[in-house]
Amino acid sequence: MKYRTLGEGRLQVSEVCLGTMTFGQQNSEAEAHAQLDRAFASGVNFIDTAEMYPVPPKAGTCGRTEQIVGKWLAGRPRDEAIVATKAAGPSRGLNWIRGGQLGFDLARLRSALDGSLQRLRTDYVDLYQLHWPARNQPMFGEWQYDPAKETESTPILETLEALATLTREGKIRCFGLSNEHPWGVLEFVRLAREHALPCPVSLQNAYSLLNRVYEHGLAEVCHREKIALLPYSPLAFGTLSGKYLDQPNAPGRITQFAGFGQRYGKINVAPAVAAYAALAGRNGLTPAQLALAFVYSRWFSASTIIGATTLAQLDENLGALAVKLPPSVLAEIDEIHLRYTNPAP
Repeated sequence: MKYRTLGEGRLQVSEVCLGTMTFGQQNSEAEAHAQLDRAFASGVNFIDTAEMYPVPPKAGTCGRTEQIVGKWLAGRPRDEAIVATKAAGPSRGLNWIRGGQLGFDLARLRSALDGSLQRLRTDYVDLYQLHWPARNQPMFGEWQYDPAKETESTPILETLEALATLTREGKIRCFGLSNEHPWGVLEFVRLAREHALPCPVSLQNAYSLLNRVYEHGLAEVCHREKIALLPYSPLAFGTLSGKYLDQPNAPGRITQFAGFGQRYGKINVAPAVAAYAALAGRNGLTPAQLALAFVYSRWFSASTIIGATTLAQLDENLGALAVKLPPSVLAEIDEIHLRYTNPAP
């Protein structure tokens, strides 16, 4: 396991991060703790969660994932784990979270963070992330910006000042963004520098063989501004395992939860997955190994967030770290990408 630096040396994170959004819905507490044990025994030191988890989000389970992770954390030295969590933002209609008070001002972020700290049984989080922007922008499968959807939102400067306050109080060590676009990242950086406030150290966005949108503008922005990518959904909610090719109703998040993972139902997803699966087969790999090894190999991938519902899946995900794709395979991946460009943005 390799370790990378976030935040100018403040956080040393493993090249793989264990995502937890199945904990409390698809996975029991015992199964979740077994995954955490297995991951940390393999050298993982980084956990990603969120106040709204597990998914799909609903009132009856909100916060359960953090509670499960917190119970596990309580049984080990706190400094052995780098813990990341996320504050839910407005615009998605999740009004059961904190009574719908989801703006990114100090009062609302303090309420979100204090709730997370209580559930996680800790007095600080290493990386605190804004789960999605407060402002209007396309996300989670939407692909066009629509100015007609503009609404009032917390100004970015006010959010930065709130995060600076929480940092000074010792409740967070660093902060990051998630599901952001180039303008948002640059605006956070610009305002932070102009007002001598902490800058974001990371960006958690979807990235996979089916969604390489990050490469268009964000890769340059993040490289120049020293913001690490934490790619999530490297297997595209299991789609890139190939399991839905022959069995469209195979068990999984997409089939288990109606209306979930809409971006993976777009027209060119199936032919792209079939092409990547065939490429994997020709090279003695499983489709999942190919998909994960590709994301692991990218120069901008600081720590790839993986998720699993079984220990066997987790072992395959971790084992893919040993797979090194030769230049010929990477070239064929790009050929498929140019044929089916970002079918699941």
